[in-house]
Amino acid sequence: MLELRPNCECCDCDLPPDASQARICSFECTFCATCSEQKLGGLCPNCGGELLSRPRRPASKLARHPASTVRVNKPQGCAPGA
Repeated sequence: MLELRPNCECCDCDLPPDASQARICSFECTFCATCSEQKLGGLCPNCGGELLSRPRRPASKLARHPASTVRVNKPQGCAPGA
């Protein structure tokens, strides 16, 4: 099950579980659409994997399977390439 991380690793903007602008790689590194497209060229800076739209968990399932509250952030920002 996806962690649904709560923020962008680059800019630290909030990405709630229903955020349509959340992007993830196969390792669940999480970024906002703006950072993914404008800074990273659609590739994860950690693993080089493709960043795709993160699926949204139905609200009815969040009570039993909540999103993560652990924030992952790179204070220095992100640069393309892995």
